[in-house]
Amino acid sequence: MSAASPLSTAPPTNPAVTLKKTLEQALALASPRIVPRRTTALSAVIHLSVVVLWLLLFARAFFLQGALAWSTGIAYVVYDTLLLAFVTWKTLPLMRRTPPLEPEFERRSLPGMGVIVASHNEAAVLPVTLAALLRQTHGPAQIVIADDGSTDSTRELLTGRFGLTAAADGVLSAPSSLYPNLFWLRVPHGGKARALNAAITVMTTETVMTVDADTLLDDDATYAMRAAFASDPKLVAAAGILVPVCGKSVSGRVFQWFQTYEYMRNFIARFAWMRADSLLLISGAFASFRRDALVDVGGFDPQCLVEDYELIHRLRRYSVDHDLGWDVRVVGDAHARTDAPDNLASFLRQRRRWFAGFLQTQYWNRDMTGNPRYGTLGMLMLPVKAIDTMQPIYGLTAFALLLAFLFGGHGAIVVSIFGVIGLKTAIDLAFYLWSIHLYRRWTGERTANSVWMAVFAAIAEPFTFQLVRHVGATLGWLHFLRGGRSWGVQRRSGLVAPDEG
Repeated sequence: MSAASPLSTAPPTNPAVTLKKTLEQALALASPRIVPRRTTALSAVIHLSVVVLWLLLFARAFFLQGALAWSTGIAYVVYDTLLLAFVTWKTLPLMRRTPPLEPEFERRSLPGMGVIVASHNEAAVLPVTLAALLRQTHGPAQIVIADDGSTDSTRELLTGRFGLTAAADGVLSAPSSLYPNLFWLRVPHGGKARALNAAITVMTTETVMTVDADTLLDDDATYAMRAAFASDPKLVAAAGILVPVCGKSVSGRVFQWFQTYEYMRNFIARFAWMRADSLLLISGAFASFRRDALVDVGGFDPQCLVEDYELIHRLRRYSVDHDLGWDVRVVGDAHARTDAPDNLASFLRQRRRWFAGFLQTQYWNRDMTGNPRYGTLGMLMLPVKAIDTMQPIYGLTAFALLLAFLFGGHGAIVVSIFGVIGLKTAIDLAFYLWSIHLYRRWTGERTANSVWMAVFAAIAEPFTFQLVRHVGATLGWLHFLRGGRSWGVQRRSGLVAPDEG
């Protein structure tokens, strides 16, 4: 092959090497982690007031005056109820059925899509994940397995079952001999974000989808995503609907029960924030992006524990700074199932990482909080996120005070507190049922969301799953303050291939 060949890997002419440099340069320009922005006085006041309020409300407990002694818990209840009211208001349009795609739209050209599957020692789940991708209707032009230095049987799996041949590190393999749109990209182990960035540099499609190796797409998921980008020229990032799947153990069934309703409520909330043009949470387990936008902002940040969440902040910031009007959406007809923690230790590790990454991102982007330049995002969403940084502390403090009053012989206070808790449980139950109704209308998903099981979950959650979430988030605080960077190892059990498990 001549040196002038377009497939040459020599550094001076290798587009992937050039684009990698471009990604790194773009990240340096776009990231507030690398080039911190000046924090506004209002942002400092918002973040500080959340801590000061917690201290004042906690001190109120020592006055022992009825339910007001539990002011920390009352503040927690009021804040959460206001959020539920906001989500309810913003999701009212879901009461109207979404019209089907018009015939004219079906004939329009859909943007090309490539899928990146970041994988590190995921041989047990890759077969089912790839099988789902390979049977997509209007499927992707490229499926790139970004192999992040796997040391398990990934090589044997990809060469033996999927007809791939390994290329040098950082070089995209030849197409599979069995599946012409399947490719393999091996990179030295450096984490998910680096593997994703390496794949972005070799992709040639207009849009890219990131799919975790433990995520199973419905057959029309990529088509739904492509249709969303075709219908909205300003769309740069889109989330699909994820359903959690756990192992079949007793603990797995319990965690799947709680997480199923948690995910449903979260996606309803994402729709609400989308309507407020403030959606920030796009799960990288099943998300799609316009590739040129990713390149413009520098791809994924390897230094963040939740690279998908941080990326949306950077896209939002870049859009405002360059007056681009970019849009971020959740696509209700794009569905997938994803492996979820099925035991306490795994769940706490996941939530520790999520919350530590959330705190990282909030800190790096603190200049946007309370900044009218960023519209509703700066004036509403990010102040809400500032409160959320302390929400687990409020929740655990409220529970600790309840126990102290209960075992300290303050019966009258406890009765008053349980009156507040009873009212909040009723509100939560109403929101659970509302969420299920809207979720079914919006997504068409009716499995694993029984109304009666939702009733039981609403009653049981405040003193079980909610506390566990708060513990995981508090561990996230410790991880953040220590400067932790590790993810921890998660065991897959929900979507393991039958002959691999």
